[in-house]
Amino acid sequence: MIANINTDLILLGIWGLIFAIFIIKLFQSIRLVPTKSAYIVERLGKYHTTLDAGFHALVPFIDKVAYVHDLKEETIDVPPQECFSSDEVNVEVDGVIYISVVDPVKASYGVTDYRYAAIQLAQTTTHSVIGTLDLDRTFEERDVISAKVVEVLDQAGATWGIRVHRYEIKNITPPETVKNAMEMQVNAERERRALLAKSEGDKQSKINRSEGVKAEMINRSEGEMQKRINEAEGKAEEILTIAKATAESIERMALVVSAPGGKNVVRMQLGAQYLKQFDGLTHSASKIVLPGNMMDFDHWMDSIGLEESKE
Repeated sequence: MIANINTDLILLGIWGLIFAIFIIKLFQSIRLVPTKSAYIVERLGKYHTTLDAGFHALVPFIDKVAYVHDLKEETIDVPPQECFSSDEVNVEVDGVIYISVVDPVKASYGVTDYRYAAIQLAQTTTHSVIGTLDLDRTFEERDVISAKVVEVLDQAGATWGIRVHRYEIKNITPPETVKNAMEMQVNAERERRALLAKSEGDKQSKINRSEGVKAEMINRSEGEMQKRINEAEGKAEEILTIAKATAESIERMALVVSAPGGKNVVRMQLGAQYLKQFDGLTHSASKIVLPGNMMDFDHWMDSIGLEESKE
């Protein structure tokens, strides 16, 4: 009797365990797939379907989710690696890959680990591209290296079910000795540019000063020339004015002389001037020698044609 009870308990426990497993599997067969995710379902070990975002129910004990893929863009660090440039300089290069899964089936069955494969391919491609460039160009042509890595990864990504959006080189680190040499070269170039700029500045300063002196001399010479021209024109104008006045005076004098009694008038004016000059001699302390006939006024007037008129 006791043995039968024990057997029934064992059978009850087994059926209870089977029922519990069934309930667990039933709940596991219900899948809620998040947005931008994909679940790969295998049925009896063979690919069956791909579950997109939403609610899905699987067949318990037959279907299972073999792979889960995040379809969002992800960042993968490429570890540092040593590369040799074309001029045999050893540099250390690391970078970042930006990829996303576009075909979950190929990402599951086309490659064992697409992340690891992408890292390895990026490293080998970077190594080969840097080997074609000298050290200076490796720093200048990062875009060329990145573009080549993206091109190669895109070709492989068609098989792996991934898309490589871009590849960025984070650091290119040369050896310490090369780095010191490059710093010395940069400092020398900076000093050369400073000296060149200073010499250009001195040259321009001298040119500016000489141009200033030249302009000053030109201005002075032009000013002097204009001054002389103005003085010459002033003197010419003065001479013309005096000559014009003298001509008018002579013309008027001729009219006066030719008029009746005009000679007597001129004689009277000249006589007055003649006597005035003698008046000035009386106040002079100097000794003056005069001609003997200086007092013969009529003789002087007759000699210039102003004889006294009898009219």
